[in-house]
Amino acid sequence: MLTAIIVAGGRSQRMGFDKLLTPLEGMPVVAHSIAAFEQTESVNDIILVGTTERLSEYEKIAKTYSFQKVSVVIPGGARRQDSVRLGLDQLGAGTDFVAVHDAARPLVRPDLIERILQLARVHGGAASAAPVIDTLKRVDRDHFVSGGVARASLFAVQTPQIFRRDLLETAYGAIFSEGLEVTDEISAVERVEGKVFLVPNDELNFKITYPADLSLAEFVLRQRAASRL
Repeated sequence: MLTAIIVAGGRSQRMGFDKLLTPLEGMPVVAHSIAAFEQTESVNDIILVGTTERLSEYEKIAKTYSFQKVSVVIPGGARRQDSVRLGLDQLGAGTDFVAVHDAARPLVRPDLIERILQLARVHGGAASAAPVIDTLKRVDRDHFVSGGVARASLFAVQTPQIFRRDLLETAYGAIFSEGLEVTDEISAVERVEGKVFLVPNDELNFKITYPADLSLAEFVLRQRAASRL
Protein backbone atom coordinates (compact mmCIF):
# COMPACT_ATOMS: atom_id res chain seq x y z
CA MET A 1 0.00 0.00 0.00
CA LEU A 2 1.31 3.43 -0.98
CA THR A 3 0.35 6.50 1.04
CA ALA A 4 1.10 9.98 -0.26
CA ILE A 5 1.95 12.84 2.09
CA ILE A 6 1.37 16.10 0.23
CA VAL A 7 3.05 19.00 1.99
CA ALA A 8 1.18 22.28 1.58
CA GLY A 9 2.67 24.25 4.43
CA GLY A 10 4.67 26.93 2.63
CA ARG A 11 4.20 30.64 3.33
CA SER A 12 4.56 31.77 -0.33
CA GLN A 13 6.83 34.62 0.75
CA ARG A 14 8.43 34.99 -2.69
CA MET A 15 5.03 35.06 -4.40
CA GLY A 16 3.34 37.70 -2.26
CA PHE A 17 0.10 35.68 -2.23
CA ASP A 18 -0.97 32.11 -1.48
CA LYS A 19 0.28 30.25 -4.54
CA LEU A 20 -1.36 26.94 -3.58
CA LEU A 21 -4.86 28.43 -3.70
CA THR A 22 -4.22 30.36 -6.92
CA PRO A 23 -6.33 29.17 -9.89
CA LEU A 24 -4.42 27.23 -12.53
CA GLU A 25 -6.38 26.02 -15.55
CA GLY A 26 -9.62 25.86 -13.62
CA MET A 27 -8.35 24.39 -10.35
CA PRO A 28 -6.22 25.67 -7.46
CA VAL A 29 -2.55 24.73 -7.71
CA VAL A 30 -2.84 22.34 -4.75
CA ALA A 31 -5.77 20.54 -6.41
CA HIS A 32 -3.59 19.63 -9.42
CA SER A 33 -1.05 17.99 -7.11
CA ILE A 34 -3.74 16.08 -5.24
CA ALA A 35 -5.40 15.01 -8.51
CA ALA A 36 -2.21 13.38 -9.78
CA PHE A 37 -2.06 11.08 -6.75
CA GLU A 38 -5.81 10.56 -6.77
CA GLN A 39 -5.49 9.25 -10.34
CA THR A 40 -2.49 7.02 -9.58
CA GLU A 41 -3.67 3.44 -9.26
CA SER A 42 -1.03 2.40 -6.73
CA VAL A 43 -1.91 5.21 -4.31
CA ASN A 44 -4.35 4.09 -1.63
CA ASP A 45 -4.33 7.04 0.71
CA ILE A 46 -3.49 10.76 0.65
CA ILE A 47 -2.55 12.80 3.73
CA LEU A 48 -2.64 16.54 3.13
CA VAL A 49 -0.52 18.61 5.52
CA GLY A 50 -1.20 22.35 5.41
CA THR A 51 -1.00 25.57 7.34
CA THR A 52 -3.47 25.89 10.19
CA GLU A 53 -5.14 28.99 8.77
CA ARG A 54 -5.81 27.27 5.43
CA LEU A 55 -7.07 23.87 6.62
CA SER A 56 -10.75 24.65 6.06
CA GLU A 57 -9.99 25.78 2.50
CA TYR A 58 -8.04 22.60 1.78
CA GLU A 59 -10.87 20.49 3.18
CA LYS A 60 -13.30 22.37 0.94
CA ILE A 61 -11.10 21.70 -2.09
CA ALA A 62 -11.02 17.97 -1.30
CA LYS A 63 -14.84 17.94 -1.20
CA THR A 64 -15.33 20.20 -4.23
CA TYR A 65 -13.23 17.99 -6.49
CA SER A 66 -14.41 14.72 -4.88
CA PHE A 67 -10.95 13.50 -3.95
CA GLN A 68 -11.83 10.09 -2.50
CA LYS A 69 -8.31 9.18 -1.41
CA VAL A 70 -7.76 12.20 0.86
CA SER A 71 -8.26 10.60 4.26
CA VAL A 72 -7.16 13.47 6.47
CA VAL A 73 -6.14 17.13 6.29
CA ILE A 74 -3.90 18.11 9.19
CA PRO A 75 -1.94 21.19 10.31
CA GLY A 76 1.78 21.15 9.60
CA GLY A 77 4.78 22.29 11.61
CA ALA A 78 7.17 25.21 11.53
CA ARG A 79 9.54 23.48 9.09
CA ARG A 80 8.96 21.19 6.14
CA GLN A 81 10.49 18.27 8.01
CA ASP A 82 8.09 18.92 10.91
CA SER A 83 5.15 18.71 8.52
CA VAL A 84 6.40 15.46 7.00
CA ARG A 85 6.89 13.95 10.43
CA LEU A 86 3.31 14.87 11.38
CA GLY A 87 2.19 13.19 8.18
CA LEU A 88 4.14 10.05 9.08
CA ASP A 89 2.26 9.93 12.38
CA GLN A 90 -0.97 9.53 10.39
CA LEU A 91 0.09 6.47 8.38
CA GLY A 92 -2.24 3.50 8.50
CA ALA A 93 -1.13 0.03 9.52
CA GLY A 94 -1.23 -1.22 5.94
CA THR A 95 1.15 1.35 4.49
CA ASP A 96 4.32 -0.18 3.05
CA PHE A 97 5.61 2.74 0.98
CA VAL A 98 5.36 6.50 1.48
CA ALA A 99 5.46 9.19 -1.19
CA VAL A 100 6.25 12.75 -0.13
CA HIS A 101 5.32 15.50 -2.57
CA ASP A 102 5.45 19.27 -2.51
CA ALA A 103 1.97 20.65 -3.22
CA ALA A 104 3.61 23.45 -5.20
CA ARG A 105 4.60 20.99 -7.97
CA PRO A 106 1.28 20.76 -9.85
CA LEU A 107 2.74 19.26 -13.05
CA VAL A 108 3.49 15.82 -11.61
CA ARG A 109 1.84 12.99 -13.54
CA PRO A 110 0.55 9.57 -12.43
CA ASP A 111 2.92 7.68 -14.75
CA LEU A 112 5.93 9.35 -13.09
CA ILE A 113 4.62 8.40 -9.65
CA GLU A 114 4.23 4.78 -10.75
CA ARG A 115 7.76 4.68 -12.20
CA ILE A 116 9.26 6.04 -9.00
CA LEU A 117 7.32 3.53 -6.91
CA GLN A 118 8.55 0.59 -8.97
CA LEU A 119 12.17 1.64 -8.45
CA ALA A 120 11.57 2.33 -4.76
CA ARG A 121 10.35 -1.27 -4.44
CA VAL A 122 13.70 -2.42 -5.82
CA HIS A 123 16.06 0.00 -4.07
CA GLY A 124 14.15 1.11 -0.97
CA GLY A 125 13.93 4.70 -2.13
CA ALA A 126 13.60 6.63 -5.38
CA ALA A 127 12.85 10.18 -6.45
CA SER A 128 12.23 12.32 -9.49
CA ALA A 129 15.20 14.37 -10.69
CA ALA A 130 16.10 16.54 -13.67
CA PRO A 131 19.59 16.45 -15.18
CA VAL A 132 21.45 19.74 -14.69
CA ILE A 133 21.91 21.30 -18.12
CA ASP A 134 23.27 24.75 -17.20
CA THR A 135 26.95 25.51 -16.85
CA LEU A 136 27.83 25.73 -13.16
CA LYS A 137 30.44 28.01 -11.68
CA ARG A 138 31.86 28.59 -8.22
CA VAL A 139 32.43 32.16 -7.02
CA ASP A 140 34.58 33.66 -4.32
CA ARG A 141 33.37 35.96 -1.54
CA ASP A 142 33.39 38.91 -3.97
CA HIS A 143 31.36 36.97 -6.55
CA PHE A 144 34.17 36.55 -9.04
CA VAL A 145 34.30 33.18 -10.81
CA SER A 146 36.74 30.87 -9.07
CA GLY A 147 36.17 27.62 -10.94
CA GLY A 148 33.70 25.33 -12.64
CA VAL A 149 31.64 22.33 -11.59
CA ALA A 150 31.36 19.24 -13.78
CA ARG A 151 27.66 18.64 -14.40
CA ALA A 152 27.77 15.12 -15.85
CA SER A 153 26.65 13.51 -12.59
CA LEU A 154 24.55 16.36 -11.22
CA PHE A 155 20.76 16.29 -10.91
CA ALA A 156 18.20 18.77 -9.58
CA VAL A 157 16.11 16.73 -7.17
CA GLN A 158 12.33 17.05 -7.31
CA THR A 159 9.35 15.38 -5.69
CA PRO A 160 7.72 12.95 -5.40
CA GLN A 161 10.23 11.04 -3.33
CA ILE A 162 9.10 7.52 -2.43
CA PHE A 163 10.53 5.22 0.25
CA ARG A 164 9.86 2.06 2.16
CA ARG A 165 7.95 3.10 5.23
CA ASP A 166 10.42 1.61 7.70
CA LEU A 167 13.36 3.31 6.00
CA LEU A 168 11.74 6.76 6.02
CA GLU A 169 10.53 6.43 9.61
CA THR A 170 14.00 5.36 10.73
CA ALA A 171 15.57 8.27 8.85
CA TYR A 172 13.23 10.83 10.35
CA GLY A 173 13.66 9.36 13.81
CA ALA A 174 17.41 9.80 13.45
CA ILE A 175 17.39 13.42 12.32
CA PHE A 176 15.00 14.46 15.05
CA SER A 177 16.90 12.64 17.76
CA GLU A 178 20.10 14.35 16.60
CA GLY A 179 18.46 17.77 16.22
CA LEU A 180 19.36 18.05 12.54
CA GLU A 181 17.65 20.00 9.76
CA VAL A 182 17.10 18.61 6.28
CA THR A 183 15.51 20.06 3.17
CA ASP A 184 14.10 16.84 1.76
CA GLU A 185 13.59 13.14 2.47
CA ILE A 186 16.68 12.03 0.55
CA SER A 187 18.84 14.08 2.92
CA ALA A 188 17.25 12.30 5.87
CA VAL A 189 17.66 8.85 4.33
CA GLU A 190 21.31 9.56 3.51
CA ARG A 191 21.95 10.09 7.22
CA VAL A 192 21.08 6.44 7.89
CA GLU A 193 23.04 5.25 4.82
CA GLY A 194 19.94 4.41 2.82
CA LYS A 195 20.20 4.08 -0.95
CA VAL A 196 18.07 6.31 -3.16
CA PHE A 197 17.69 5.86 -6.91
CA LEU A 198 17.18 9.07 -8.90
CA VAL A 199 14.69 8.69 -11.73
CA PRO A 200 15.71 10.98 -14.64
CA ASN A 201 12.65 13.02 -15.57
CA ASP A 202 12.65 14.99 -18.81
CA GLU A 203 9.11 16.33 -18.33
CA LEU A 204 8.53 19.67 -16.65
CA ASN A 205 7.88 19.16 -12.94
CA PHE A 206 9.03 22.47 -11.50
CA LYS A 207 7.97 24.04 -8.24
CA ILE A 208 5.76 27.14 -8.35
CA THR A 209 7.99 29.73 -6.71
CA TYR A 210 7.59 33.01 -8.62
CA PRO A 211 4.54 34.57 -10.33
CA ALA A 212 5.96 33.79 -13.78
CA ASP A 213 5.93 30.07 -12.90
CA LEU A 214 2.13 30.13 -12.92
CA SER A 215 2.04 31.31 -16.53
CA LEU A 216 4.52 28.64 -17.56
CA ALA A 217 2.60 25.92 -15.73
CA GLU A 218 -0.60 27.06 -17.41
CA PHE A 219 1.08 26.80 -20.81
CA VAL A 220 2.34 23.28 -20.04
CA LEU A 221 -1.10 22.10 -18.92
CA ARG A 222 -2.70 23.52 -22.07
CA GLN A 223 -0.12 21.79 -24.24
CA ARG A 224 -0.79 18.49 -22.50
CA ALA A 225 -4.53 18.90 -22.97
CA ALA A 226 -4.06 19.68 -26.66
CA SER A 227 -1.84 16.64 -27.16
CA ARG A 228 -4.52 14.38 -25.64
CA LEU A 229 -7.04 15.74 -28.16
